[in-house]
This record gives sequence, structure tokens and C-alpha cells, in this order.
Amino acid sequence: MAVTLPRGPATNALAAITLLAFLPVQLLGLTDQAALFAGFIPERVHALAAQGVSLGVPWLPLWLTPLSATLVHAGWMHIGFNLIMLIFCGRYVEQLLGQGRVVIIYIVGAYAAAFGQWAMGAFSTDVHEGLIPMIGASGAISALLGTYALIYSQRGVKAIGPIPAHVVRILWLAAGWTVLQLMIALAGGFDSFFGGVAIGAHIGGFIAGLLLARPLLARRFRASRGT
Repeated sequence: MAVTLPRGPATNALAAITLLAFLPVQLLGLTDQAALFAGFIPERVHALAAQGVSLGVPWLPLWLTPLSATLVHAGWMHIGFNLIMLIFCGRYVEQLLGQGRVVIIYIVGAYAAAFGQWAMGAFSTDVHEGLIPMIGASGAISALLGTYALIYSQRGVKAIGPIPAHVVRILWLAAGWTVLQLMIALAGGFDSFFGGVAIGAHIGGFIAGLLLARPLLARRFRASRGT
């Protein structure tokens, strides 16, 4: 039986922008150059903090690279998987929260993903870790996945002592996703498909989506009641 997804104009626009940015870079063989110019590189943050300078390019400030990184993908498999997840999770989240809120989750997720990748790199013993560009929309999409998981998951949880049930639910989902990502990292991170997975970005984005879901849902309901 065919599955009909909800309508999602904002989700479709995000997917279209991502695909249109990918096509010329991929067809012209400029992926490596795009990754260096538009990817999020943790070492740039370190340099900015230590010396007050940015290693980015003049036309692209450092603070924009978490967003520009979402437009660069390593290949057809990379962008194909990301677009499938974006359209599926994004449309369901957009159906419930609306167009503006799904864009907010995506943007916040992109920055949370950059922070997660930077934070994970800080614990790495590989001196070259901070020089590897983070590219792809998977971190931002992980935020939508986190919101989707919290809103649409059916399994109830109980409060643990003074911790409310909804907080326990967030903690369980965050812990499960984090453990899954760490297991993927230990297993090799699907390197044969994507050339490496930004585990820290996935964790950061997912947690941001979890944290945004409840307040955005509450605002949506207040707006619908006209209060």
C-alpha cells in the first residue's frame, strides 16, 4: 500500500535548495573545493578564539559556515539519503508545527550540529580532526528527526523522582540516539558509503530537535487558540 506523505512547502523548499546547490558542484567536480570554502571546519573556531582571526574566506563569514555546510554533499548517495530523511521527517513535523517552525528547527539544528562536531573534536586525539570539513545536511535533518521522534513516538514513560515524564522521555531518546551514533563510529561510520559520518553533528542536531519540540508545539497550540 502506497504511503502518502503530508504536504510540506517549507520542507520541499529546503530540499530543492539543497539539491540545486549540490548539482553544479557535483557535475563540475568541485566537491573538495566546496567543502573547504563552505564546510564547517572546527579549527577555524579555534583560530578565531585564539587569535581573533578567521580562516574562512572573505565572502563567507565563519558564523555562516554551519548553514553553508548543509548545501555541500560528498556524492549522490550522501545527498540522496539526506533528502529522503528530510522530506519524510520534515513534512510530518511541518504538518504539525507549520512552515516557519520547521525552518527554525532546521537552522538551529545546523548550528547545534556544528557545535556537536566541534565539541566531539575537542576530545579527539587526532591532531588533524579539527581540519576536516563537516559537510552535509544530516546534522540539521537530525534536528527534524529529533522533533519527529519526540512528537510522534507512542511509548509512554513515567516520571523518575523529581524528573517529569516529558524530561525523562527526552533523556531516553537523546541517550538512545547518542549510543547509536557512537556504535556507528566504532563500527566505522559507513565509510564505504559516505566517506565518514559526522557523529558529533548528528548528536548535536538530534538533541536540539528534542529540546525544541515541546516549546514549539506549545507555541503552535497557543497560536491556534488565538492566545
